[in-house]
Amino acid sequence: MLYNIRLHLHYDYERSAAGGRHHIRVMPQAMPGVQRIVASSLSFDPVSAERSEFTDFFSNSVTSIVYRNPHETLDVTMAARVNVTRPQNMLDVSPDLARLRKEIRSVWSIAADAPHHFLATSVHAAIDPDITAYAAQSLVDARTVMEVVNDLNKRIHADFAYDGDATDVRTTARQAFDLKAGVCQDFSHVMIAGLRGLGIPAGYVSGFLRTIPRPGKERLEGADAMHAWVRAWCGREAGWQELDPTNNMVAGNDHITIGYGRDYSDVSPIVGVLKTSGSQKGKQSVDVIPLE
Repeated sequence: MLYNIRLHLHYDYERSAAGGRHHIRVMPQAMPGVQRIVASSLSFDPVSAERSEFTDFFSNSVTSIVYRNPHETLDVTMAARVNVTRPQNMLDVSPDLARLRKEIRSVWSIAADAPHHFLATSVHAAIDPDITAYAAQSLVDARTVMEVVNDLNKRIHADFAYDGDATDVRTTARQAFDLKAGVCQDFSHVMIAGLRGLGIPAGYVSGFLRTIPRPGKERLEGADAMHAWVRAWCGREAGWQELDPTNNMVAGNDHITIGYGRDYSDVSPIVGVLKTSGSQKGKQSVDVIPLE
């Protein structure tokens, strides 16, 4: 599926910022055999005094910008044309949980996609006994790791309410679990924490998801959204599998990947520092337009 994607982030500062430095992670990732970037651009208003690009540990594209002059707003605009062709769902060749532990121990690698990086507590997705106990309910009838992952994905979708006002970007998996509410980021963090508690490596995926309007309704400009879902390492043969607990589905061609990490803190759209005081307000607008 071929898409045109536009993202606009706008920030208003209560008081003028004398300067700042930011790392931006909003550019879709090139993934051989899955996701091809046909064209892309990233612009900033005001124009930064310095700009450089690099790839972080998890192979995410990062743009670093520096401001030295006063400014009261910041606009980030990303445009890309992306072709997504995810492989069709394969047969379940994942092992049982006991065998998975042996397979993890046999991986002699610390590359970015090695399962070892995705087993421990992280900033937003700490291993928690109550979340682990909740996840363990998915072990009852499961014979394979993929069956465990799919069942937990389905249960989170059924048990948690989607509520954009219940949480914010600082909310942890435990807080969202207590609320039984949140957004895609929260659902993903709860699932990640639960899988890690069972010994299943799990990570966070940041990206975009096309919003399909209801029958008879027109598509609203800017109504699509940045999205988050989960990937789980399901053994040597099955590898990394991506699932979306917000929508109870396997990630498909409507899921466009920006980057991977242990949780949101590794792939947040913008992080940095400002020389200012007071608060700031931000808003985003996303368009994901299919061309086929």
